[in-house]
Amino acid sequence: MVLQKQPIRAVVWGYGVVGATVNVTVQKEDSIFSHQITAVNEGISFGITGVWKVSFDPIGPGGPFSVIAEQKYSRVVDSIVLRDVYFGDIWLCGGQSNMEMTVLQVINASEELSVASRYPYIRLFQAGLEESSQELDDLASIAVQWSAPTAEILGNGNFTSFSAVCWLFGRYLYDKLQYPIGLVESCWGGTPIEAWSSNRVLNKCGLSFNVASDNQINDETGPHYPTVLWNAMIHPLRRMAIKGAIWYQGEANTAWHNAEYNCTFPAMIEDWRQAFHEGSGGASEIDFPFGFVQLSTYHHKVPDDTYPWIRWHQTADFGYAPNPKMRRTFMAVAMDLGDEKSPYGTIHPRYKQDVAYRLYLGAQAVAYRETAVVFQGPFPKGLQLKNCTELIIIYTQQLTVLEHSNDIFEVCCSPKWNSSSCKWVSAPIVNSSFNTLSLSVKDCRQKMMGVRYAWKEWPCELKKCPLYSKGYKLPAPPFMIQPVHD
Repeated sequence: MVLQKQPIRAVVWGYGVVGATVNVTVQKEDSIFSHQITAVNEGISFGITGVWKVSFDPIGPGGPFSVIAEQKYSRVVDSIVLRDVYFGDIWLCGGQSNMEMTVLQVINASEELSVASRYPYIRLFQAGLEESSQELDDLASIAVQWSAPTAEILGNGNFTSFSAVCWLFGRYLYDKLQYPIGLVESCWGGTPIEAWSSNRVLNKCGLSFNVASDNQINDETGPHYPTVLWNAMIHPLRRMAIKGAIWYQGEANTAWHNAEYNCTFPAMIEDWRQAFHEGSGGASEIDFPFGFVQLSTYHHKVPDDTYPWIRWHQTADFGYAPNPKMRRTFMAVAMDLGDEKSPYGTIHPRYKQDVAYRLYLGAQAVAYRETAVVFQGPFPKGLQLKNCTELIIIYTQQLTVLEHSNDIFEVCCSPKWNSSSCKWVSAPIVNSSFNTLSLSVKDCRQKMMGVRYAWKEWPCELKKCPLYSKGYKLPAPPFMIQPVHD
């Protein structure tokens, strides 16, 4: 396994007899780090079992170590030894089926699986699919015990084990950092964010549920019900000291509590951070880095705006991350990765290498504070209206313009601003330069109240959106800005 390296203090916990003395020793060759604690009851109600927990002094990356837990009680000594333990960075990977897709399901799967054995210092762990109406103290089941990566584990069927996005993200990190990486997967296909959220999150966002009366979810049994996956698959991990988390979810909320996602997602992030910080005794940072994938595509050429709205709400309606409501977050834009030929359905694009690499760039910048890394696509920083017929958009970066699209930009033509009742009119790109675009708005016959980009479920073909960052191939994210004028 991998435990979290310095400067964070790794946490180990276990079960024992209440009142026993537990000695925990970390040992490597001539170096011995010793920790002695006493097992105490933390609310375990059965038998005479108690929970003990110990935080190690910060330990640098590397290994292997042995971790020995020795219990002494009434002249009886019991011990457990964990071997082949390394210290590095732990990343938690959560979400629904696009996070659940295995390496077997991605583009170039055979090639990806063939290199698994070259990464023995990446270790994998996967929580079992469980649900609970109450917060569990420990995982009810484990799908993959701590393991070194193998082609068998990474390619074990469809939507089973192990997450391709999680693995590829970890692999990019290892290639850069050259020290151990631990990947903890806890995800379940088809699940809404409410299932992964505590009651604290639901209450903060004004959501309440009654099994008997809520017809919207009465037929959504099992893992779709609010809090049940938080209770069974996230809360039990809270004692673990982690570096950060990545998340790929949102499809299940396109048609359920879509409008609330701009509250539930940021609130869930903050709640997870608080829970892991407290559960680890302050070891996990209170604002640990949190990366996420902005939704890709589903239906081609369908006039439905549920996907664009979720993409927007994933950023707390800012359009980019990090932002004032989502500190220390980073986003991988994926709307240009639509996969019409995916054998797993268009909702499951196979280009997970691109997703993972974009997340990796964000982690470099946000988690590892590499200031020179470009990890976001270009975003508007100013608008200018010229002669009422031309709109100039000034971007944060130099642009690569693949196409002067006629319809990917739209302007709101209306006496007043209302995003849902606007008459949205196409605004063709007529010119581009270093970091600016010019749009024709001559077809807007009323007051122009706003502009939006890529506000479609499937806005562009594979890796051919009109706008990317120059030299970095990062797609410009969708946005909606209002008002353009007073």
